[in-house]
Amino acid sequence: QTMLGDSKESSGRPVVRTFYDHVQPINDLDFHPISPILISGAKDNTIKFFDFSKTAARKAFRVIQDTHNVRSVCFHPCGDYILAGTDHPVAHLYDVNTFTCFLSANPQDSSAAINQVRYSGTGSMYVTASKDGSLRIWDGVSAECVRPIIGAHGSVEATSAIFTKDERYILSSGKDSCIKLWEVGTGRLVKQYPGAVNTQFRCQAVFNETEEFVLSTDEQNNEGCRLGRTYF
Repeated sequence: QTMLGDSKESSGRPVVRTFYDHVQPINDLDFHPISPILISGAKDNTIKFFDFSKTAARKAFRVIQDTHNVRSVCFHPCGDYILAGTDHPVAHLYDVNTFTCFLSANPQDSSAAINQVRYSGTGSMYVTASKDGSLRIWDGVSAECVRPIIGAHGSVEATSAIFTKDERYILSSGKDSCIKLWEVGTGRLVKQYPGAVNTQFRCQAVFNETEEFVLSTDEQNNEGCRLGRTYF
């Protein structure tokens, strides 16, 4: 479902589009950077394309059939490629026009599923957060791993990872109830944000629009929480 974002009360936001097409749970969504297209990745091993400019459209107009449970999807900033994190340990890169799938020739010996994939703002890099607790930073052109952060969240799952707008840092979260800020150039841990308990679900940590604050969820209280200022 898509909703209007200008309402002050979340409960009062009207649903403007509803799409039905997956047969198993949806894991992730992303909007095309230019066109009125929404993609979804699901447990039914598919990535589906929905045109939200058409009021009568209810089902996908294009479908990518993957070989694994699709846990995370992300458009390249140019809109011509889709990165998919799946139960396979290597990210799947799809050409939007041909649906050709590319895999990195440098998988970094990981055997764990990928919980999240995200491009940097320019598309020059992407990051993967894996079930083995590690983060890996990849070159956006060659798909070479340029910086592995092994055990970023110990032996438990790393559940999310995103770049800052200036591409200098990565914010990650994991099932160790830790939210961490990492320096891209060195892989150094810069800061931790305590206060939220996340041990069961694939919770995520994000910045607000100005990147002043870090936001996440707290499983104990079943609510969202603001964890503090970034100071970077």
